[in-house]
Amino acid sequence: MRDVASPSPAADVDGEAPRLNRRQAAKVRTRQKVLDAARQLFAERGYEPATIRDIAKGAGMSTGAVFANFQDKAELFEAVLSTDMIKLAETLKSAAAAETTVRARVLAALTAGYHASLEQLPLVQAVIARSWFQPVAAEMRIRAAIKPLISVVTDTLQAGVGDRELRQDADVRLLGEMIYGAWLSNYRRAAYDGWTIQQLTDQIGKQTDVILAGALSRQ
Repeated sequence: MRDVASPSPAADVDGEAPRLNRRQAAKVRTRQKVLDAARQLFAERGYEPATIRDIAKGAGMSTGAVFANFQDKAELFEAVLSTDMIKLAETLKSAAAAETTVRARVLAALTAGYHASLEQLPLVQAVIARSWFQPVAAEMRIRAAIKPLISVVTDTLQAGVGDRELRQDADVRLLGEMIYGAWLSNYRRAAYDGWTIQQLTDQIGKQTDVILAGALSRQ
């Protein structure tokens, strides 16, 4: 009878994540250093002024090491954005969960978003600015990256339908996209008018009230 080989140390056993060998672990660490350095520079300078050379310097490595992990600056930017959007979505979810009414949950989530991202305003500006000039494929990837944020809002609205705070025929997808669009547009007031988080919160509260006015349950 043929012996059955034992799983190698790198194999996935009982659902556990496969262990990395030394070379793979080093590559993961290098990639993370590049991402951390890029995130810091994008947050401080925005997209265009942050060069690959400066990102490499911030990571303590050569530009070749950066290009060994990312095809170009655009791919690096998308990787930073995707990671940050996942974390930001979790922040929004946690904030929303602490409230009871649909309006309070939506506003708590969006206010938490302002708190988490306003210190990185150049990065937010870069996301908005690039959205008008990037290739279609890049646009689709960015939409996928921000989808978790919009989902927090739409899921909250859907719960409001279930709780009968909102009408049963409310188009939660459209309402969620409108609220997210209003939330994102307010960053211009922070960038050019110096609005504080409190001013942004007050504004998105008024915008949310207008957007949801026709969807509120009459019960």
